[in-house]
Parts: sequence; C-alpha cells; structure tokens
Amino acid sequence: MPLVILDRDGVINFDSPHYIKNPSEWKPIPGSLEAIARLNQAGYRVVIATNQSGIERGIFDMDTLNAIHAKMHKALFSVGGRVDAIFYCPHSADSQCDCRKPKPGLFRQIGERFQLPLAGVPTIGDSLRDLQAGSAVGCRPILVLTGKGEKTRADGNLPTNTRVFPDLSSAVDTLLTEGGSA
Repeated sequence: MPLVILDRDGVINFDSPHYIKNPSEWKPIPGSLEAIARLNQAGYRVVIATNQSGIERGIFDMDTLNAIHAKMHKALFSVGGRVDAIFYCPHSADSQCDCRKPKPGLFRQIGERFQLPLAGVPTIGDSLRDLQAGSAVGCRPILVLTGKGEKTRADGNLPTNTRVFPDLSSAVDTLLTEGGSA
C-alpha cells in the first residue's frame, strides 16, 4: 500500500503565525480534505508529520491537540477520507530532539511504524523544514504554495527535485495521474 506524508498546518488547514491553539481555529484549506479522500480511494495510506511546539511552550495541551485532530478526523470522514496516523513533535525550536522538522526523526518513526523504506515516498509540505526532513530519508519533496509555501519558494534553497503545486488538491491530482511520481 503506497504512502504519502503530509504536513498539517498550511497544507491541510490554514496556518496561523500564532499557532492553531484550539479546534475553532482549525479550518481546512478548500479542496484539501477531498484530496486526502482521493488518495485514500486510490489505495494510499496518508500520514501526517507535524511540529506542534505549542505543547512545550504551554500555548495548548495534549487534550487540545487531540480535540483539534478529532475535528480534522470528523471533517475528513464527512468527505470519505481518513488519515492513517499523525506523528507530531511537541518540542520547541531550541530543543535538541531528533523529531522536530527539519530533523528526520518523525519520518524515521513513520518508516518504522509502517515497516516501509521511505525512499521515493512523496512528502508534501509548505515550509523548507518539511521538505528537508523528508529529503533526509529519501522522500520525494513536494512544495505547496498554501500556508508558508509562497515564501518558501521565494526564499529558494529547495531540496533537489522539489516539485511545486498551488495546493494539496493539485499535487494529489498530479500524483494520482502520474501513478505516484508527482
């Protein structure tokens, strides 16, 4: 079963410079939930890898993060989609952990959990650190221009072979049309 790894904020839902701190702030980007459902219908596992430093910073707690994810799961279910797993880093940027993107720890955890090599697995993000973390384990980087994507593209220094799409929906359309080679 093929796998796709997505960032959450700025890819699936609108991002905020002040964090998504509660379920009412979680709002899907138009077409993103349906794109995940199309991946599911085509036989893909969809996994999220997300930095959530608001936990360590005390901005929100685990119950709140779980409530945000419950809202996302419910919204996905309503359009026939699902996420198979969510991997998150609760640590702040000054942490020495290996799980905070751009470090590849979350991706290694995903590979171990699903017992899959990640070489060639598409990873879709809106920030350089999303792409760097995936590239470090051999994933194929895909940048979407939602969230921080426009700024990320303008800043340059994208990993080699990064493909760029306006949003998750268009990235998924190409991924499915090209048989996984977006």
